[in-house]
Amino acid sequence: MIRVAICDDHQIVRAGFKQIFSDVDDIEVVAEAGNGKEALHIARGNDCDVILLDISMPDQSGIDILRTIKQGQPDLPVLILSGYPAQQYAVILLKMGASGYISKDCGPDELVNAVRVAASGRRYINPAVGEILAQSFDHNTDAAVHTTLSEREFQVFLRLASGEAVSDIAVKLSLSAKTVSTYRKRVLEKMNLRTNSDLTYYALTSKLLE
Repeated sequence: MIRVAICDDHQIVRAGFKQIFSDVDDIEVVAEAGNGKEALHIARGNDCDVILLDISMPDQSGIDILRTIKQGQPDLPVLILSGYPAQQYAVILLKMGASGYISKDCGPDELVNAVRVAASGRRYINPAVGEILAQSFDHNTDAAVHTTLSEREFQVFLRLASGEAVSDIAVKLSLSAKTVSTYRKRVLEKMNLRTNSDLTYYALTSKLLE
């Protein structure tokens, strides 16, 4: 039996996924979380085989939650649930160790298949994500610039784009202000941008911020 934890801040979404799995003989929902703190508690309890994690959680981003899980439980499969198009986040999250990136609008069969693939220790890559991954390795394509960032650079980028100060980012990511400033410099150079306002504009136009 594959034990699944559903981590999403919308109760109706969790209920919908639970209904899907209730008709599947080899998958059982054993835990639910409505925020990042609860999701991390579930992960640390080693009570599930796969975590379904919403990328947008109320107290902290799914990106930060994924990173924390992978630091403490690197072998625990985490499938990312998202309402965002795959090209916006999929490459970065797979680099960070996610076992797959699936849309909340996916069909029941895809959801079940993704959980089974993740539970087996493999990554679930649907055709849309596969195409984006292929583009990310081809420097002659128009792959999104932010997909070239490292996972830590991407974290800093999103926080800067959200208007957070370097000192606040340093505290939240347990880094020195000098280190965060170094990441900021790298991000601006890689993205060929000059200011934090440019980062915010890029993030908004790319729909990386709500």
